[in-house]
Amino acid sequence: MVTQKAAGGTTLRVPIEVRFKDVDMMGHVNNAVYLTYFEVARTHYGKALGAAGSPRKMSYVVARAECDFRSPARMDDQLVCLIRVASFGRTSFVFEYVLRDERDGRVVAEGRTVQVMFDYAAGKVRPLDD
Repeated sequence: MVTQKAAGGTTLRVPIEVRFKDVDMMGHVNNAVYLTYFEVARTHYGKALGAAGSPRKMSYVVARAECDFRSPARMDDQLVCLIRVASFGRTSFVFEYVLRDERDGRVVAEGRTVQVMFDYAAGKVRPLDD
């Protein structure tokens, strides 16, 4: 994984392995799998920030997920997911994703998720930490 500073903040580059189970009978990655690839990138982002071991920092729920499919991904593609935090709210933050094939730079999908901080003990939304 590589991090780089971009205009909107830190962008993390996460290699994505296309598994046999990800591919459907048509030979391309099934559309439902793309959100899993975004989840893999989110997990690596949390680890890169040192938040993975902190239940308070990782106590969010995904409230919204969007995916725009640009071109089909196949078993032999060398995928990478670029992820960055696009914005912060009072209780939420937004991740943006670009999934591309490393060999030709082709964009496979673009996505966006909204995470809402959640206090599991109280069972309610909570403000973001500083």
